[in-house]
Amino acid sequence: MLLNPLNRRHRLRHDIPVVPGAFPLVGHLPAIVCDLPRLLRRAESTLGSHFWLDFGPAGHQMTCVDPDAFALLRHKDVSSALIEEIAPELLGGTLVAQDGGAHRQARDAIKAAFVPKGLTQAGIGDLFAPVIWARVQAWRDRGDVTILRETGDLMLKLIFSLMGIPAQDLPGWHRKYRQLLQLIVAPPVDLPGLPLRRGRAARDWIDAQLRQFVRDARAHAARTGLINDMVSAFDRSDDALSDDVLVANIRLLLLGGHETTASTMAWMVIELARQPVLWDALVGEAQRVGAVPTRHADLAQCPVAEALFRETLRLHPAVTLLPRRALQELQLGQRRIPAGTHLCIPLLHFSTSALLHEAPDQFRLARWLQRTEPIRPVDMLQFGTGPHVCIGYHLVWLEMVQFCIALALTMHKAGVRPRLLSDVEKGRRYYPTGHPSMKVRIGFS
Repeated sequence: MLLNPLNRRHRLRHDIPVVPGAFPLVGHLPAIVCDLPRLLRRAESTLGSHFWLDFGPAGHQMTCVDPDAFALLRHKDVSSALIEEIAPELLGGTLVAQDGGAHRQARDAIKAAFVPKGLTQAGIGDLFAPVIWARVQAWRDRGDVTILRETGDLMLKLIFSLMGIPAQDLPGWHRKYRQLLQLIVAPPVDLPGLPLRRGRAARDWIDAQLRQFVRDARAHAARTGLINDMVSAFDRSDDALSDDVLVANIRLLLLGGHETTASTMAWMVIELARQPVLWDALVGEAQRVGAVPTRHADLAQCPVAEALFRETLRLHPAVTLLPRRALQELQLGQRRIPAGTHLCIPLLHFSTSALLHEAPDQFRLARWLQRTEPIRPVDMLQFGTGPHVCIGYHLVWLEMVQFCIALALTMHKAGVRPRLLSDVEKGRRYYPTGHPSMKVRIGFS
């Protein structure tokens, strides 16, 4: 019943077929959220490479599974502004929803803090390592965990540590952050006690705290740290930008660094539990390295951990779909797409496409360990490409390798390994972010 059995009529929009089975108000969202891979495969097999999906409140989006659609991420006549229209309360004014000069100005003002040199100078690896160690040691002591909840809490703690939030303030930040996330699904009804009102209040509270962080960073310019470096780079930029831009993008760091990274981290542990050979390879590498790396220069010593990160992201993408708008008429595959068309770029489809990857449904570290050519844009499509490539790419890469090595060293020393305690496929979600079920449990024995 993920598709409406009473809506089977075939119809066209701009001569492109609409996927049957949409429900009133919510469209195809039940199938998109719960069974996106099957929905895309069925639509491709019955309707071809171009079709419309109904995203309920977000409207219809023309979805293309032709490889040419990947190039839309770099196309000058394709806009990201649709993202802000879909989630204005969360993403308005942020890098992901801007194009052209506004995007370049905001990005150039803060990007220096996120390159490997900037992260190393800020001591981010040294900051993260003890936090990760403490969390995986707690998992070892407890014996089993609900993995997505745990990785989500770990990622929040890492992000909050970037901001220098005192330990005694963390419960309040956790509470406000959970309320902020309600804006993702809040109906447009602004009344006391409803998600929209709570989410807006949480956003305003968080933004007020971030403004104080910015003021503190300016008052103590000699301090190091990611937030201080972002503020310093922002203030040195050639373009005069308001603090609203800086605050919105620090909030984006909070959002993007938590949800998607926690999902990938959880899937990494699940795959290590599923395949003992992966765990053995990671343990061997961790023992050889002997310590959690803290600098990007050290990551080259951890090819297995890096391959585990990249293959997990490929097979279990945290971002499954990207919305865009055509500013001009486009040629996409064999079709002309009218100007103004809302587009859906199915990253999940390309991550697991046989046209782009050999044996795409198999989890293979070898596809990364044995490669001789550089990483291509399509290999890191989860981080985008072109002007909108994710500014946090190097930060996530560091976090994931650190986590893998800490997990392997801690568990191996205790003589235990990760084991699955529940069904992984039941209850997994694909939209608005892809992640395993909140109920998946991992044991360490």
